[in-house]
Amino acid sequence: MLVLANGAPVVASRILKGHWGEPVDGGRLWSDGRPVLGASKTWRGLVSGSLACALFSLITGLGFVFGLLFGLLGLLGDLVSSFTKRRLGLGSSSRALGLDQIPEAALPMLLAVFWLQVGWWTAFFIVALFTVSNIFISPTLYRLGIRRQPH
Repeated sequence: MLVLANGAPVVASRILKGHWGEPVDGGRLWSDGRPVLGASKTWRGLVSGSLACALFSLITGLGFVFGLLFGLLGLLGDLVSSFTKRRLGLGSSSRALGLDQIPEAALPMLLAVFWLQVGWWTAFFIVALFTVSNIFISPTLYRLGIRRQPH
């Protein structure tokens, strides 16, 4: 579901084009003069990623609410990463190893630990696997024309 939460917004963007493409931060700037999150973090992405996880979770028997929360937490982790990257002066879609992957995997896995009683070591392994996979698979998805950035 971590991949689904991150992949659904990409698919939704291609399908819906400019619809629902308003930035979550409303285009606002932080006190440092930089965007709060950036234009690539949209309501379309937040809704599509969360709903995709909710529907998948419902179909697999984990329940709609679990999936919705899982997706929201994954995307919230992505927003935390974007906020942090903007504060560090990194542009939208810039690469920050670990920061790009860990928050968006760790937050939903915390939910899984408490909701599904997933063990801490299992959650840690999933976060690590997601991080390493994302680092190595993203360039391939870029070469295939699926991603807009190689990271």
